[in-house]
Amino acid sequence: KPHHILSKFYIMDFAKMKLKEDLNPMLLLLFHLMVWIYTVITFLPSYLLSWVSRPDGNFYGSEEERAKRAKARSVLGQPEGPYRAVSSMKKLVTSLHPGVDTLDKMFEYAAMRFPHRDCLGTREVISEEDERQSNGKVFKKVILGEYRWLSYKDTLTAASHLGSGLAALGQRPKTNIAIFCETRAEWIIAAQACFTYNFPYGMFVVCVCVCACVCVSVCVCQAILTDVPRLQHIIVVDNAPTAWPGYPRGISIHNMAAVQKLGARHENATRERKTPLPSDIAVIMYTSGSTGIPKGVMISHSNIIAGITGMAERIPNLCEEDTYIGYLPLAHVLELSAELVCVSHGCRIGYSSPQTLADQSTKIKKGSKGDTSMLQPTLMAAVPEIMDRIYKNVMTKVEEMNCVQRTLFILAYNYKLEQLAKGYSTPLCDRLVFRKVRSLLGGRTRVLLSGGAPLSAATQRFMNVCFCCPVGQGYGLTETCGAGTISELWDYSTGRVGGPLVCCEIKLKDWVEGGYHSTDKPYPRGEILIGGPNVTMGYYKKDAKNQEDFFVDENGQRWFSTGDIGEFQEDGCLKIIDRKKDLVKLQAGEYVSLGKVEAMLKNCPLIDNICAYANSDETYVIGFVVPNQKHLLALVDQYGIRGSWEELCNSKAVEELVLRVITEAALAAQLERFEIPRKIRLSPEPWTPETGLVTDAFKLKRKELKTHYQDDIERMYGGK
Repeated sequence: KPHHILSKFYIMDFAKMKLKEDLNPMLLLLFHLMVWIYTVITFLPSYLLSWVSRPDGNFYGSEEERAKRAKARSVLGQPEGPYRAVSSMKKLVTSLHPGVDTLDKMFEYAAMRFPHRDCLGTREVISEEDERQSNGKVFKKVILGEYRWLSYKDTLTAASHLGSGLAALGQRPKTNIAIFCETRAEWIIAAQACFTYNFPYGMFVVCVCVCACVCVSVCVCQAILTDVPRLQHIIVVDNAPTAWPGYPRGISIHNMAAVQKLGARHENATRERKTPLPSDIAVIMYTSGSTGIPKGVMISHSNIIAGITGMAERIPNLCEEDTYIGYLPLAHVLELSAELVCVSHGCRIGYSSPQTLADQSTKIKKGSKGDTSMLQPTLMAAVPEIMDRIYKNVMTKVEEMNCVQRTLFILAYNYKLEQLAKGYSTPLCDRLVFRKVRSLLGGRTRVLLSGGAPLSAATQRFMNVCFCCPVGQGYGLTETCGAGTISELWDYSTGRVGGPLVCCEIKLKDWVEGGYHSTDKPYPRGEILIGGPNVTMGYYKKDAKNQEDFFVDENGQRWFSTGDIGEFQEDGCLKIIDRKKDLVKLQAGEYVSLGKVEAMLKNCPLIDNICAYANSDETYVIGFVVPNQKHLLALVDQYGIRGSWEELCNSKAVEELVLRVITEAALAAQLERFEIPRKIRLSPEPWTPETGLVTDAFKLKRKELKTHYQDDIERMYGGK
């Protein structure tokens, strides 16, 4: 029987598929023989290669040996810190290139170095059609062609012409402009135009004094015109009519191409522009709104430059040969920072969307290629929600395999986990077993960056193994330009977010009420404070909140109080263990971390999404659950329960069945009894950004969820 180390990391799906001693004995013997021969042949080259120095100065070695290497140290030798990356103990790093201290200079530098290389790519839409489903619903399907590219030189020209065109329309430096558009090449062009001409940009809600708006469709502006009384110009990205009925007098509508043509005129293109200072506002960017009303964060040019400098240092061999796929919302700091990191190194960026990302995505017509298959990116950022979906979809396919295929997959998975733990690669397994899974993301991905929320250990291990690339788990906030920590790509340990980036330092502040202290053993714990040049200027028109969350120390350095609870481990890696706003004290005095409960239970195949809820006046936790349709239908079929999807989700009997499965999963994940939801409400509708129950990055909006399920909360706590 093979050594089954997988159970250490995987407590849900693979637990059902443990190998029996009598399962395909000849197949098991053959597999072990192949592994033994392969190991003998490759031992010496693998051993030597595993100790070859890497470009970042680190060495290969076993997981245990790599984990012992210091990633950060306390500057003052105190347990509370501040902690800095080993490579920046003397001084924090503020920029990538000397003299490049604003975002307009950064893009000009990239265009000078890589003028003819591809910069921004968009797929051609060949056809669109409506596809009617068996339930009567109609989905729009598309067939997409090749990527069409703008070079760095052409992109800079397009941005410069748009900026001068906006100036010709009356936009003035340091006057807000709004961008209201999905993630696409035109967003970055518009943003770069704003950077170049010193127009701070943001979204409508913070830009109530905007003069102009760049948007994907003029229709999106109609509902909010009354909130933007000074709006004079609307620039529509797509080619669309410039005369629209029902618009107030005094508002002009332009096509983006027309504004660029205006800006290309000699008298406008040669007009002297006021260049931004490093301290000028570049972006007013929203927080996700997961804990309340979104706040506009004022981010300067120097803040972003410092943040992307820290991020780039953690991606080895980043160069113009890399291809990044952009599909997360550019309105959020993770995607904007990731794309600017790529621009600063001459990478090409191909645009996508969650609906067209893969061959199986909802808008891709069956038989045609999704964006990852066409683009074959080497770099990709993802939020845990996206990775969890990939993980569950692949696991479903594994469960559907025949006995021989499933046995080989599990054996190969376990074998690769063992080799990764020793610091070895597995090219044979990668080529023969995991090639098809890896092709889901194009087949060439070498770095996956996860951010926005905690990534479960099970999902991280799965991505490491099946996609044959490291997963860098990061931690940062809008208030720190998304920069805080990123794990070293050679560090395959789970549950940690790495050491501080070279642009910032981190210290821990005691939170007495929650029982977290820097003197705790074995590791110091406390509220995470991030300081450095990447800490932003504060919230837009929220002075009281600025006083509460930001402060400047005696050395003039800005700090941000995150509200997250962390612990620094022996090697200087940070582990996020709690969140002040997610911690609820039950009536009996036990503290429950709602985020921890959700993270543990989201690995359950029966759960697509879950929100844990607790009232301090009550003695137990409840939950709102979006069930996985395929697994729930299979479950109820075992018990002979029939009905429509809505009827099943509203059924008391089905609730009890799901609760039983959730309880088993919670116990397997070693949750305490008081942390396990005692009652649940099943939701027949998924939570999407359009429902207002999750953010664009799929973070839960707890306040909105509480309001939405208020009647169910009263029922579950009222005993009905």
